[in-house]
Order: sequence, then C-alpha cells, then structure tokens
Amino acid sequence: MTALTALPVSWQTILLLVASNVFMTMAWYGHLKNLATAPWYVAALVSWAIALAEYLLQVPANRIGFQQAGFSVGQLKIMQEVITLAVFVPFAVFYLREPFKLDYVWAALCMVGAVYFMFRGG
Repeated sequence: MTALTALPVSWQTILLLVASNVFMTMAWYGHLKNLATAPWYVAALVSWAIALAEYLLQVPANRIGFQQAGFSVGQLKIMQEVITLAVFVPFAVFYLREPFKLDYVWAALCMVGAVYFMFRGG
C-alpha cells in the first residue's frame, strides 16, 4: 500500500478504480463462464463475495478522488464508466471469447465525448 500512497492522489484514484473494476467485471460476468451450470443462487453468492473485494477498492478510490484529488462526483462517475469499458472489452474478448465488435470502438468514442463534457472547465 505504501507504493500506492507514493503516487499522486489522482493516480491513486485511477489505479484503485481499475483494480475494483477487474473484480466488478469478474463478479458480474465471470459466472457466465465459470458457473454456467451452477444454480443462479450459487452464482449470486460467489459474485457477492467477489463484489466485496470490488467495494473494498472502489469506496476508497472515490473518497480519495473526491476528498483529496478534487474530482467532482460526475468526473468520478465518467472515469468509472471509461475504466469499465476498458476492462470489459478485453475481458469479453479474451476471457469470455466474445467476438470483438466495432460497436466497442463507437462506444469508446462516445465516452471520449462524455469525458470532454465532464472535464471541461465550463
């Protein structure tokens, strides 16, 4: 944890959000591959356990980002969405073996616009 605290608070926020998103993506979609034949409630319980790790990273990330880095709630939210797409696409393609779609590129371009509007000075 000392290595993380040596980084600027904006980078602490981003790295914690990336790490939390890896857990979130696994909790939300990993059961489709790993627990496909298990009853839904087993998948839900396993997903909740994984999601706990996500929350243990996401809550501090948002607190650091809001209280120390000076990000607005909207900026934190759009960062989370960009990170979600950046984590989800490789997960879907490489782990779940979904085909890459051009729609991912269009979605990412829409996110660029969203980032612009959330971070512009107006």
